[in-house]
Amino acid sequence: MNNLENADLRVFVAAARRSSFAAAAEELGMSPAYVSKRIGILEESLGVRLFQRSTRRVVITEDGERIYAHAQAILEGIDNLFDEVSERRREPRGRVRISSSFGFGRNVAAPAMAQLVGTYPGLQIRFEVFDRLVDIVAEGFDLDIRVGDEIAPTLIARRLMSNHRILCAAPAYLARHGTPKSLQELASHNCLAIKERDHPFGVWRLHGRNGDETVKVSGSLSTNHGEIALRWATDGLGIVLRSLWDVQPSMDEGKLVRILPDYTQEANVWAVYPQRLAGSAKIRVCVEFLQACLAGLPAPGAPVPRAALDDPADGRGGDQHDRQHGRP
Repeated sequence: MNNLENADLRVFVAAARRSSFAAAAEELGMSPAYVSKRIGILEESLGVRLFQRSTRRVVITEDGERIYAHAQAILEGIDNLFDEVSERRREPRGRVRISSSFGFGRNVAAPAMAQLVGTYPGLQIRFEVFDRLVDIVAEGFDLDIRVGDEIAPTLIARRLMSNHRILCAAPAYLARHGTPKSLQELASHNCLAIKERDHPFGVWRLHGRNGDETVKVSGSLSTNHGEIALRWATDGLGIVLRSLWDVQPSMDEGKLVRILPDYTQEANVWAVYPQRLAGSAKIRVCVEFLQACLAGLPAPGAPVPRAALDDPADGRGGDQHDRQHGRP
């Protein structure tokens, strides 16, 4: 099989999985017109019609379904071959498509990506950030760097860093509105709600001395971007629930003060990937590199002391979640 056919099979598999030429084009970094052209060339080479096309969507044909199964097996075999060669040479190669959330992705994961390719120049990292939970299987991602412990049991998860969210506000806000003494008092405060990927919007579930508690919060400002909420908080506009790695620099500078210190929300950082990549050498290299990188530097440029994190030694592997799902 030549390189052109290999590339065309990858285009076909992406289009079949996403049921859309446009979605496949976005995933592969191509134009929809180019995807359509390559699918047409593959159909001509195979002598079958792979998709029924309409103006709104594409539907895979019966012949396409059979070829899709074969194409997946062929591409998996090729990937495994290159993985085995890379592992023996200790030089991982190839493209890795990685996703993460806005705040953690930009501030922490992105610098780690730069270090990763500097250490392993044979890797080609495509890094994308979202304000929603990514379906890594359906959307064709190899790895998701995820903040939060809600992980489907069908996925493999390796903990990269221990972390929790805490409640903070600016001294100016507390001077004007007072400091809440109980979780229930948050309902009468201006809370800066963030649309997190792992929690319902406007509902804060926290763990305290009496176990888990939930409070419904509201306020004049809300957003889907943590950095915006953090800026509002430092400007004295409300109370924010943010990860320790994110607020520690502002706390050190006196811009934010922790409130209700008995309450936290666990939000560990995980590397999540599909079962089909369980034996991938390049995924293993990426995960191990990120574990080592994030264990000591949770916030590049403003490192949080290791003692400030919940048992950061766990960030190097073997924890309950890994064992539960038979993690490597």
